[in-house]
Formats: sequence, C-alpha cells, structure tokens
Amino acid sequence: MKNSSKYKRQYFLPPVKCMDWTEKDHVEKAPIWCSVDLRDGNQALVIPMNLEQKVEFFKLLVEIGFKEIEVGFPAASETEYTFLRKLIEEDLIPDDVTIQVLTQAREHIIKKTFEAVKGAKNVIVHVYNSTSLSQREQVFHKSKEEILKIAVEGAKLLKQLTEEAGADYRFEYSPESFTGTEPEYALEVCNAVLDIWQPTADRKAIINLPVTVEHSMPHVYASQVEYMCKNLKYRENVVVSLHPHNDRGCGVADAEMGILAGADRVEGTLFGNGERTGNVDIVTLALNMYAQGVEPELDFTDISSICKKYESFTGMTINERSPYSGALVFAAFSGSHQDAIAKGMHWLDEKKPEHWTVPYLPIDPKDVGRNYDADVIRINSQSGKGGVGYILETKFGLNLPPKMREAMGYTAKAVSDHTHKELMPEEIFELFKRTFENVVSPLSLNGVHFQQVNGGITTQVTSIFNGKEITTEAEGNGRLNAVSNALKKAYNFEYDLVTYQEHALEQSSSSKAIAYVGIRKPDGTLSWGAGVDVDIIRASIDALVTAINNR
Repeated sequence: MKNSSKYKRQYFLPPVKCMDWTEKDHVEKAPIWCSVDLRDGNQALVIPMNLEQKVEFFKLLVEIGFKEIEVGFPAASETEYTFLRKLIEEDLIPDDVTIQVLTQAREHIIKKTFEAVKGAKNVIVHVYNSTSLSQREQVFHKSKEEILKIAVEGAKLLKQLTEEAGADYRFEYSPESFTGTEPEYALEVCNAVLDIWQPTADRKAIINLPVTVEHSMPHVYASQVEYMCKNLKYRENVVVSLHPHNDRGCGVADAEMGILAGADRVEGTLFGNGERTGNVDIVTLALNMYAQGVEPELDFTDISSICKKYESFTGMTINERSPYSGALVFAAFSGSHQDAIAKGMHWLDEKKPEHWTVPYLPIDPKDVGRNYDADVIRINSQSGKGGVGYILETKFGLNLPPKMREAMGYTAKAVSDHTHKELMPEEIFELFKRTFENVVSPLSLNGVHFQQVNGGITTQVTSIFNGKEITTEAEGNGRLNAVSNALKKAYNFEYDLVTYQEHALEQSSSSKAIAYVGIRKPDGTLSWGAGVDVDIIRASIDALVTAINNR
C-alpha cells in the first residue's frame, strides 16, 4: 500500500495531559447500560426490523436487564413512530425501564419527538448535532459559534416543551463526531447546553461522548473522556456516557478505557451491530467485567437462546468466534489445549479453589449456558488424548489408563483426518467400542473353567483362533494371569501383561464393570483392550482377548 501519505491524524488531544486513568487496572463496577439496538442497530440492518420484531426485541432487552433502552428515532419514519406508540399505549414498558428517543437539534423534529412520547412514564430525550471540524467545514459550512447556537437552541426547546407538557423528562446531549472535535470546543458546547438544563441531583443530565467514527487508538479517547469528566460543569449532576463505534476494531477497548477515565454510562448493542463496522459489543464488554469478578447487572446466563432470538429478529449472523457468544469460542480442538483443560477441570474438582482458574477458559462456560461435552472439548484431526479421554470419562463414564487414552486419541485423530470432519461425542464412544471393547476376532473364547490348586489358579480354556478350536490348561497367580498363560501356551503368543485397571460403570446392584488390559509386544509397543460385563472376571478376560486381537 503506497498511499498512506494521503491520510493525516483526524483527532485532537486535550490541551492538558489527562492520564489519570492509566493508574487503574480494571473496571470496578458496571456502568449504566443503554441498549441502542432498536435505533442505531436497526438502522444498520439491510432490512430493518418490522413492528413485531421490534416489540419482541424490546422484550428480550428487558428480560436481559437493560433499564435504559433507546427505542428509536420516532420522527424519522412512520414505523419508528408507530412502534413507540405501541409500547406506550399497550403498556409494554415496565415501570423501572426508561425509554430513550433520539432527535436532531431541529425544531420540527424535536416537536414530532415530543408528540411520540406522550404518555410515557420514564423518558430520556436525546438531542444531538455535529460538532467535528470536518462536519463544520464540509457539511454545514458553519462557524463554531453557529454550531454552538444549534446545540443551545435545541436544549432550550427540549426544556420548554417538557415544561409545557408538565413532564419530568430527562435530557441527553451528544456532540456528534466527538472524536473529531477539538476537546476544548466540545467542552464549550456541552457546558453551554448544561447551563440551559441546570441539572440537579434528582434529575441528572446525560452528556454522551460518541466515537461516531473511530479515528484514534483507545488511549487517546480515554484522555479525551477524562478531560471532559474533569471540566464539565455540574459534574456531580451529570452522567457521562460513551457511545463507541468500531471502525478500528477497538470499540470494546474504547469503552473499557473510557470507563476508567471517569464515564458512568455506555450505549451499545448486543453483539456489536451498528453502522459500518458496528457499535461497541455490550455482550463482550459486560462479560469482560464478569470475567474479572465484576457483576455486570445484565443476564447472559442463556447466551445461546439470546443469540438465536437476536439472529431471528435482525437477520444477522453471530460469528462463531465472537467473544463469549460465538458457537466455537469455548471449543478446544488442539490436543495440548484439550489436555490442559481436562487437567484443569480435574484440579478444580480436587482442590475446590475459591476462584475459577482453568487453562484456556477465561470464564466457566456453564455460566453462560454452555456445556463442556458439546461446547468445550471438540475432536478433530488436531485433537489429542486429553480431549478424547475427557469426553469418554465425563460423558460416558470411561476412565481409561493414561497410555490407553493416548492410543484412543490416535485412533480418533486418524478417523477424523481420513473423513475430514469433527467427531461428535457419540461417534467417539462408538469408535472406542468398535476398536477396543469385546473384540472377538480372530481370537475368541468358548469356555473358561477355574480351579484353585495349592494357592494358585488352574484354568481350562476353550478358544477359537482363525476358525480352529483348541482347549488348553495352564496355571497362574490369578484368574487373568492363568487365562493369559493358557492362551500363550496354545498359540505361542509373545507379550507381557503390563496394565490392568477396572471400575464400575453404573452405581446400582446390577451395575456392569469395565476392565482395561494393556499388553506389551516384543517390539515394546502396547496393545489395548476393554471388556464390559456384570462379572468383573469375565470383563477382564474379554479385555485381554481384545488386546491380543489388537496386536
């Protein structure tokens, strides 16, 4: 790319150093949240939501826990106006929820907006006008004084119409394109608006500082926000709000640093939908706080259901790697990651620490309604023994010996690699049974009889190998050892029985048991088998036969 010289910095630093926010390392409490999905998000859709979809989306936002919801730009279209009237006239707005409406600082639009909100109990009227250098010069061809006058006249009209209506609406002002506005000038305009409104403790004003276009790195925005927070009039009665867009991909960082810089409130959308590259993603922002022990005061405990409804309302698709909400964000395909997660989960069960700490999982997937079997350990050709063993243990109750886990891991990898697909848990279980459980070819047993003699065990084994039946007697220091010796004697098998492990599969009087047997072949490699039966002796013999058949 050879044309970078055509671009220059389009933002302005504060006139004084504002870096106090750098002394903080985390957000200490949740901001006031305001969803703008129904206005900013909706206007960014290729096909905007219809009336029914907007009503259902509003109900979802209430269910999640938003107490401030921007419901639209009622003067912009008949659908927007009708939607707002429906919410009010059908009493769909809970008493603890405040609706927000947006209006340009233009007289006829403000008056239309006030008509739309008649009868609503809790209302924020949000007025804005553009203040940036580029907008002043290129769009409006107005001086700083003329732009300031637009803001002041709009503020006066809001106050006048509210008093005439006998209402107690709250007010919000946005110097649109704040990030492209000289901070001193943005401060001058905002303070002039506040002088009109005279905010009080029981009727605070909102000053919203939108990243209408993301021009700078997040730390610059934080410095701009800190400058405003330190110099706004009536600061104790002003709610400083953020409205980050995501042009540089830093919307979440802008919001987090802006909160550190003193902001009290965030406007954003679920999953970051909005004009161009989108708004700040409130799901990510809220769950980032949650991951550091801060209660976000929004309920995302069933994120999959929220995703499904959102996609239904908007026609948008949530990326599979979207933080916290994407279908694959907790998934581990890598063998080393799976092994670490599996060991971390066992460590949690054993140590029961006060705080969550599992490698590769910043939060417990269960907290957002995900489960480990389907969403965390995923098996493909990149997976290893840890993941396969974890699935077999947690979903199917099979606690394989470590080396057998490794063998099963390679088996699953080979199948996934050959078929070029992910293996589901049930497929892994069936693969285990097909490969390692009660395999009866080419060797099978027709009968086994034991007799205890002189402190040892004598056995008579009737077996079939490659279609030929033979009966053999042998002794051993235990039943499994005796059967092994009989089979070696019958067919000149060469191996050492090196691993034996067993456990119950069910906790009941009729529970089956599973036995695992590993044998070492002359070349030093291991062969594995498993047997399942209500009789543990029979299970162990079946496991031995399978291990021999898998040589």
